[in-house]
Amino acid sequence: MRKAEHLRFAILAAQREGNRLLIQALKPHGITPSQAEVLRLLQQHGTLSLSGLGQLLVCESGTNPSRLVERVVAAGLVERRTDAEDRRYLHLSLTPEGERLATEVAGIEELLYAGMDAACEGLDTDAMLTFLHRFIDPLPSGEALNKRLDLG
Repeated sequence: MRKAEHLRFAILAAQREGNRLLIQALKPHGITPSQAEVLRLLQQHGTLSLSGLGQLLVCESGTNPSRLVERVVAAGLVERRTDAEDRRYLHLSLTPEGERLATEVAGIEELLYAGMDAACEGLDTDAMLTFLHRFIDPLPSGEALNKRLDLG
């Protein structure tokens, strides 16, 4: 197996295992990793427009996460308000229950990150990140991630 192929499958396996661990941790809370990402983005940025949220999401392709937002609104985690000046725009923010759950999600993410930090100990993570960004930066997911990094 050539190195590029090995790397591709190692990244895919790591992504799947990380997602599996996150799904298991979120299951008792009744939300998916994509819904958790919405909650955390709204917790970090306060009110966002629907398109603004879409530009920051890495879990979803495209910039209109309407169905994803519908699910968290229906669950009572996110409040959707129409813009007073332009009714075409929606403003999204966390409800008190959404804020509580977003804080729990942050704790779950910290446990996942601690495991990743331990696995990376002694490795050149800057080199890994440089490679990954070289690959993803011109692509939609890379653009979304870079917007989040710029805002952080």
